[in-house]
Amino acid sequence: MNYLLNAVSMLIELAFQAAVTVLLLRAAAEACRADFHNPLSQFIYRYTNPVLAPIRRVVPNWRRINLAALLLAWLVMLLKDMLLLALNGVMANPLNLLVLAFAELLDFALLFYIVLIFGWSLLSMFSVDQRQPLLKLVGTLVAPLLRPLRGKLVAGQIDFAPMAVMIALFLARLLIAAPLLDLGARLALTG
Repeated sequence: MNYLLNAVSMLIELAFQAAVTVLLLRAAAEACRADFHNPLSQFIYRYTNPVLAPIRRVVPNWRRINLAALLLAWLVMLLKDMLLLALNGVMANPLNLLVLAFAELLDFALLFYIVLIFGWSLLSMFSVDQRQPLLKLVGTLVAPLLRPLRGKLVAGQIDFAPMAVMIALFLARLLIAAPLLDLGARLALTG
């Protein structure tokens, strides 16, 4: 029975993390002003807009940040935590789960950007068509993080800015997200 529970938990994790990924892509694409004519941008917009449009009436954007997408991603994480805990027979206080869901969203967003930067830097080493929609979208999403260090950490022909940013993101996961995850887990399980 434990194996079945593990399989169901994994499927729940995958489904909810896929939804959070699409919502984070939407928020990041709007914040970075990604090209709307990119087919991937249109796909993300088309599948998130029916859910986000009613929420955006109540929660407007702040500058270029889509607060509705971030709020919905947070609520998706909260629902995932509630389902997984209920599946394991644990009833936690939903208010305490808010901290855990926020910590998980922060950790997921940091990991999301680590993967984007790693993938973008890996693809940039090969002769890939720069007009390819995935490369253009990912390049637009990682540009704001790489811009402050661009050209400052060059040795020979290699730019170490992506590596420095990934190290900073890993440190943020260890020093900010991990303590928040611990606090959220303690609150959720004690309350």
